[in-house]
Amino acid sequence: MPSAAIHVTRKRQGDLGQFLTPAPVASFMASLFGPLPRVVRLLDAGAGAGALTAAFITRLCERNDGVRCVEATLYEVDPLIQRALLETVENCERLCSKAGIRFAFTIHPADFIHEMSTRLANDLFGATAPAFNAAIVNPPYRKISTGSIERRKLHYAGVETSNLYAAFIALIQRLLTPGGQLVGITPRSFCNGPYFRSFREDFLSTLELHRLHVFESREAAFRDASVLQENVIFHAVKGRNQPRRLVISTSSGESESAVAAGLIPFAEVVHSNDPEKFIHIPSTLGHAAAKKTMDSLNSSLASLGLCVSTGRVVDFRLKHALRREPEAGTVPLVYPCHFNGGTVHWPKPESRKPNAILNNDETRPWLVRSGVYLLTKRFTAKEERRRLVACLFDPDMVQGEFVGFENHLNYFHANGRGIDRHLAVGLFAFLNSTVVDQYFRRFSGHTQVNATDLRKLAYPDRKTLQAMGTAIRELDQSQEKLDAVVGKYLHADE
Repeated sequence: MPSAAIHVTRKRQGDLGQFLTPAPVASFMASLFGPLPRVVRLLDAGAGAGALTAAFITRLCERNDGVRCVEATLYEVDPLIQRALLETVENCERLCSKAGIRFAFTIHPADFIHEMSTRLANDLFGATAPAFNAAIVNPPYRKISTGSIERRKLHYAGVETSNLYAAFIALIQRLLTPGGQLVGITPRSFCNGPYFRSFREDFLSTLELHRLHVFESREAAFRDASVLQENVIFHAVKGRNQPRRLVISTSSGESESAVAAGLIPFAEVVHSNDPEKFIHIPSTLGHAAAKKTMDSLNSSLASLGLCVSTGRVVDFRLKHALRREPEAGTVPLVYPCHFNGGTVHWPKPESRKPNAILNNDETRPWLVRSGVYLLTKRFTAKEERRRLVACLFDPDMVQGEFVGFENHLNYFHANGRGIDRHLAVGLFAFLNSTVVDQYFRRFSGHTQVNATDLRKLAYPDRKTLQAMGTAIRELDQSQEKLDAVVGKYLHADE
């Protein structure tokens, strides 16, 4: 369906958190709706140029399955797109007329979060919130600062979240009537991690999850928009009884790419005994095999006598104490840039990052005593082979009584002290293995690895990890050799 040509700069997209939906993705999303009532009250809360509504109406007119009226409500705050949106919905009106379907629409040039938060907050002087039986949405993706007006308004509406896309979904699900359907495309980051825990609880207690679709390529769905996160499409129905099974599907994300789908027990997607309500999305046979292997492990970090923490040094808060090169009165400061061949190589003179931090009464609370530690990156580049990247900090290679681990790292320790070397090397092999990477990708759709994610993992027992560590003589070796060692010990009892 044609619409007016529009041009939105990437800077403006970033400011608004706006990524317009490509036509093939919109068409696929529209195909996920189940049977609809005779009168459809449709909500498109982040309408953009109207691609989702257009795809919904096109699919509806093709189906000819008894719908006689569509009442569409669309929100779009960007004035540069509203003319294109009007042309799109006028085209929808003409298409419906040819199909014998009455079409009425209202475009609100308003902020959906501000307006609906107020109407859902039960303000005695506010207008009653509308009700919808269908919603299709590609919400904006942008963080919400703690002290913002948006955050306050959402709080009064009973929504606690730190990202616009989760706020949109939380409000939309409150506007749906029982049995109402929601199809959305969002970043996959809500599926795990502590920041989205309350959102997951809210989502799964209000919506029945019927389908999840993931793209094999991170960039394909929004190739022209520089979207850095993996996206997921979901189809959910307003209700409190989760299905026994749901459809998990994948595609490359390219136009007209084949879709592979299968039925997966809901209990394998959301584990009943998981207080975090992580959403695991198996997408390949390798991921399924990884889950089977990981499910056979029953050790926790606590049972291993270990802890994992986020690096204590937040560099911008201690800027005056940082030094580009080591000097008297300083200790090593380790960043991800110091990772090299499985071990920390320090200092790195050519780096733009400082290599040292003053060791004094002010900085010491943010330092740890030197010892053997296992480090992981909290953020990985999208082109990196593995989502989890672990590296050994060896005090024999980096001299100093204390060491600072920068905030972009996680570090494994024993109550704040270093750990046994063989245990650390065994952890290094395990966390860098393909099986852990595939398992982690089941429930993590972004490139961030939080300490909470690492605490939630199951681990081999201490004896097995130490045996792995003893077997590995060199840390800088191929993935195939590393996987062979890990596979030997993880499958020893099979």
